[in-house]
Amino acid sequence: MLTPGADPARELAVAYRTDSRQAVAEVQLAPALDGPDPEARARPLGGSSRLFATENGDAYYHRVRFTGLQPDTAYLYRAKGADGWSEWLQFHTAAAGFKPFRFIYLGDVQDDILTLGSRTIRQAFLSTASPALVVHAGDMVSQDKTLIHDDEWGEWNQAGGFYYAQVPQLPAIGNHEYLKTWNPLEGKGRRRSPHWPLQFVLPDNGAHGVEGTSYYVDFQGVRFIVLDGTAALHLGALESQKQWLEASLRDSSARWNVVIDHQPIFTCARPKDSEVLKAAWKPVLEKYNVDLVLQGHDHCYSRLSAEAGHEAALAARAAGAVQGPVYLVSVAGSKMYRLNDRARRQPDRVAEDTQFYETVEVESQRLAVRTYTASGRLYDAFDLLRDAQGGKHLIEPVANLPAERTCDGEQGPDGLPCTALGNARG
Repeated sequence: MLTPGADPARELAVAYRTDSRQAVAEVQLAPALDGPDPEARARPLGGSSRLFATENGDAYYHRVRFTGLQPDTAYLYRAKGADGWSEWLQFHTAAAGFKPFRFIYLGDVQDDILTLGSRTIRQAFLSTASPALVVHAGDMVSQDKTLIHDDEWGEWNQAGGFYYAQVPQLPAIGNHEYLKTWNPLEGKGRRRSPHWPLQFVLPDNGAHGVEGTSYYVDFQGVRFIVLDGTAALHLGALESQKQWLEASLRDSSARWNVVIDHQPIFTCARPKDSEVLKAAWKPVLEKYNVDLVLQGHDHCYSRLSAEAGHEAALAARAAGAVQGPVYLVSVAGSKMYRLNDRARRQPDRVAEDTQFYETVEVESQRLAVRTYTASGRLYDAFDLLRDAQGGKHLIEPVANLPAERTCDGEQGPDGLPCTALGNARG
């Protein structure tokens, strides 16, 4: 599992898992030669290792950081197991300054991970030329009490396969990456999944108290800021993240700022918005004119550009108004929720009972956001364009998008029974 450092032009990291016989982290790193002998130029690297007891037996998780890398350069690495080495895996560091790139954004996978979620993940990679990184909006797994958590993480890793090992993964933690706890003294509580810090080696630059689940990455002119909504809502980390979010945006010199959080500011499925998060974070997002807010949790699709609603957004665009943050909610997996009443009038475009992935093209003066169904069909498209004064304008460049995919009573958009659940809960 390849993850970026805070400066991915010079630092990345890998986490990998072996059986209990390989107790030491051993990796070889080499320049990406065009010939067949990278071992001749490889240098050995060590890291940290932790024995981890799972439902499937004992295993070691190993973590190795690649530091001192050259910007905009291809490298090869392989990892050691007790019976030999992995295949050579290639990655490319970010450029030191701005350079156009594209990335993939995936909402919740969560259920039927290998059976159905893998289809969306793999289609996203197959249809996106050379993605530079992948953003995950949380709930990669379900971690329900009735399931084996280690199996779920195994399915999620298999769903992405070698893509996850070669393209940096930028995950936000969801509520299902927390385990619910209870004891007679403190009552109900939550603790981070033990798989999380072993699975992902993330930058240590987050908000106080949630350094392992909040962080930022500066990638070729974009600052990606990742928040932990579950810790904000349930573990007292709301204010510290608000202050950290403001500082991270105030100090950003990036051309574009993208914020990722699992719980959406504006919900498309739940009866009420995340009022606590909205009150704390939305003013900061608007103050610093964040470009995109990428979210999950609701298991539906929503693109919202004006809190006052779609008609107000159209009128504002017609009048040449400058665009503020655009809020996206998406779902990559099979678990679906029904749209709420506000979703029929507030967002610009919605869907239910549909699996999606998004691609974002980053250019100097344009963000081109495209939403595709799991079959690869274009479903939504918009561009954010900067004018000469730095203001943004939302353009819808595709005139004839397909009809919105929604359920009609008990019938789904594919003519089959609607799978979307009536009440969104978790």
